[in-house]
Amino acid sequence: MLTSITEGILCCLTGKAASLVLPLESSEPSDGFEFVEVKPGRVLRVRHIVPERQPIETEKEVDACNDSDTSSSVHCKRRITVYRNGQLVIENLGDVLHSEILQCQDGDLEPCSTVEVELADFKEIKPAPPPRRRRRKPKRTVVIDSKRVISSCKGTHSDVALFFVHGVGGSLDIWSSQLDFFSRLGYEVIAPDLAGHGASTAPQIAAAYTFYALAEDLRAIFKRYARKRNILIGHSYGVSFCTFLAHEYPDLVHKVVMINGGGPTALEPSLCSIFQLPSCVLHCLSPCLAWSFLKAGFARQGAKEKQLLKQGNAFNVSPFVLRAMMSGQYWPEGDEVYHAELTVPILLVHGMCDKFVPMDEDQRMAEILLFAFLKVIEEGSHMVMMECPDTVNTLLHEFFLWEPDMSRKDSSKTDAEKTVAVSDTLHTLKINKVMDK
Repeated sequence: MLTSITEGILCCLTGKAASLVLPLESSEPSDGFEFVEVKPGRVLRVRHIVPERQPIETEKEVDACNDSDTSSSVHCKRRITVYRNGQLVIENLGDVLHSEILQCQDGDLEPCSTVEVELADFKEIKPAPPPRRRRRKPKRTVVIDSKRVISSCKGTHSDVALFFVHGVGGSLDIWSSQLDFFSRLGYEVIAPDLAGHGASTAPQIAAAYTFYALAEDLRAIFKRYARKRNILIGHSYGVSFCTFLAHEYPDLVHKVVMINGGGPTALEPSLCSIFQLPSCVLHCLSPCLAWSFLKAGFARQGAKEKQLLKQGNAFNVSPFVLRAMMSGQYWPEGDEVYHAELTVPILLVHGMCDKFVPMDEDQRMAEILLFAFLKVIEEGSHMVMMECPDTVNTLLHEFFLWEPDMSRKDSSKTDAEKTVAVSDTLHTLKINKVMDK
């Protein structure tokens, strides 16, 4: 800690930024690691594991899967209306799906089907009624009308790839348990280090760490490794990038997993934050910040958690990168409407002890999304995939293999006409997708 304070004082006196994070020697074997230049001088470390498969059997399985996809074709149709008072009204007009995913009894994928509707629905009853309300004019209306094929994704399918995206201060090493588990099951896995994190290069300009700059990096990685069916798994800030890619490539993204990602709100940096302090000051405070992250990111702070933090190379970024990352979280397009437009099935995983992301934010996300499951892990916190790897791996695998039950599709047509109203001031929403452990 004394060394950090000394370096911070020298940084302030010389006017130079603290030393930036440089490529690290990974404890993992060199096999499976690649360095990809997404832009000139901007190199990301990527762990890419391609399992050995039997080509003949794989192709037969893929063809058989494609032939049976017609039974899982879902008509995604919804009208999203935004009024000037901030009210969001979602009308689901497409198919209603039913499933028994993750031991959820009668899991109805139609979001918020039991929500009270708050609309201008006043009706005249007496000859001399009160003055009628003026009919509100919508500020914005978005219509989604498409068909999506939802099928099981097995590790033996050569057209399936899993992308893992970490958040601020993390690295691809936080996914070690997931990468090893799914690669052993035969999945092709891809996990990059964001710029300035892990073993990726760290540019010395703040503009290199804005949301849009990082999103373009991940777009390049996605286009390089994408298969026909891709599943995106994001953690914390990484969830926003997965949402961006799912919105940009709806035909290529098959499913999405959001782990402690927060609510469906547009991103903007906080002006009153400790991360707005100069980099040299943050450098002095780095030991305190690391300890605070350990306390807030893990349900327990024992020797095991400290070792996990060290092995995962988490929160091992320079103060300059950390400050630029927090200040660059500006994404005005990522509002509730943006999320409501997604038609991809989504699994939400929330650690009950998470001190960074409140439970109600993930509940709000489940309300807005079209096809979403919310799973709460009681003993987990923000770094739930490191704390409870077996539980998380099981949840993810079951979700990858899940496909909707269309047997009750015809009998549910009347339910498909239900209207969902979501108001920022009215929180009478009921979620029937939250599953206890």
